[in-house]
Amino acid sequence: MNVAARRVRFSPVLSLALLACGGLVYAATPPDPRAFIDTQIAARAGLTGSYVLDRGEEALLARAWLVEHARRTIEVQYFIWSTDNIGTLATEALLRAADRGVRVRVIVDDLLIDAPDDSLLALALHPNIDIRIYNPVHSVGVPLHRRIVNILTDFRGSNQRMHDKTFIVDGQIAITGGRNMADEYFDFDHQYNFRDRDVLVLGAVVPSMRSSFEQFWNSSYAVPVERLYERIGVLQKGLTADAAPVRQMYRTLRGYATSPANFAPEIRATLADIPSGFQALAAKVTWGRVEFLSDEPGKNAGRDGLAGGGRTTTALATLVENARSEVLIQSPYLVLSDAAIELFRRARTRGVRIRISTNSLGSTDNLQAFSGYRNQRSELLAMGLEIFEYRPDPAVRTTVMQRYIALREQSPVFALHAKTMVIDAEKVYVGTFNLDPRSENLNTEVGVVIHDSSQARLVAESIATDMLPTNSWRAAEDVDRYAPWSKRLRVAFWQWMPIKPLL
Repeated sequence: MNVAARRVRFSPVLSLALLACGGLVYAATPPDPRAFIDTQIAARAGLTGSYVLDRGEEALLARAWLVEHARRTIEVQYFIWSTDNIGTLATEALLRAADRGVRVRVIVDDLLIDAPDDSLLALALHPNIDIRIYNPVHSVGVPLHRRIVNILTDFRGSNQRMHDKTFIVDGQIAITGGRNMADEYFDFDHQYNFRDRDVLVLGAVVPSMRSSFEQFWNSSYAVPVERLYERIGVLQKGLTADAAPVRQMYRTLRGYATSPANFAPEIRATLADIPSGFQALAAKVTWGRVEFLSDEPGKNAGRDGLAGGGRTTTALATLVENARSEVLIQSPYLVLSDAAIELFRRARTRGVRIRISTNSLGSTDNLQAFSGYRNQRSELLAMGLEIFEYRPDPAVRTTVMQRYIALREQSPVFALHAKTMVIDAEKVYVGTFNLDPRSENLNTEVGVVIHDSSQARLVAESIATDMLPTNSWRAAEDVDRYAPWSKRLRVAFWQWMPIKPLL
């Protein structure tokens, strides 16, 4: 990945998470840091441990610790892997794991990948790293004329993306949820950050996550990077990981991750005495029944054009159908298909309360999706849905975002990206599914359903906090006035476009 990323001044709290990513040394580690995980899994056969990662620094700490302590395998799926600071440090951490013999496999969607060809190829040439690109019709190894042809001849296929986010270590421990691998998903960006949510899981559910990964890995949609570059002549015949340009790329990546210049002075002082934070986090794990939801590669057979549904869509709809008293949802985008409207209408007829937390025009990063919501907002409110639109300056950011104090003068926008549903305060879904037609019919999605009332209540309380007047506005037409006039003008344009199936 490109290491010419912008430099970020890290806070002491988030530096704990980056300790493993930055190639720095722990002060004191137990002889076998994974022993406590092995013991917990062995003592709870058939059960899954889960812990909801609500804060960016916790989510990053978990990933960093797991990469550092992987023994045999790391398997990763992401929709976005950026070349910013977080993406670069995470890439270097995977390289170090591969150097010590861990087999690393990565699947990244083609649409938004921004890694330069030489760095992507250099990583793929490492003997312990394999990288595959999902549905490569837009970017990697695709000339401009071919991209245009792909859109014109297979519009549905060009819009079918892998939205999965899974991170699996040794087939024992995994993370899934809303976060992509980029600064803004871990509270690191200076201009725009997301309120997001992941889940750490260990034990019984992880094999099904790995099975899903294998299905994607072996599908025709996932194409090795080397094959894509051979196609356009970028991969030189006989080029290996020992070639000078490849070795230089590795040195540059390692140099960036270990350079003191990339860390504020107070952070360098703190790094010398870091406790083993992951054990404390793992102590909060709740054990019970957890289901993994996933779509098949391609989402569906494609015979229904831009419709067609999927396995995750069906599973989540079933949860709503079986709700008895309340459905609580958090989704960055809220564009209901006709089927979804009917699903919620039936729930309301049964007396089920439905509350939804979503972005306001002031906070959203997707004007096209907001235009779809704006076109149906009045109808949804008339149905009895209680909708709360997240403010770009919520009061909760001072507690959720640990490094907000350091960025206060820059006033970064804070927006929702979490995809969560709580049913009857008894079970909770955390994953990648947005409440829109794209997640319903086009993009592959994943997530876990945790059957545990204590976890469900904790997540429900978190969402309820996000709905407070200091954090959200009650949905109404006049809420849009808090957004800049230019944003209002642009969203009005998109409201006239016939793009609802693509939102």
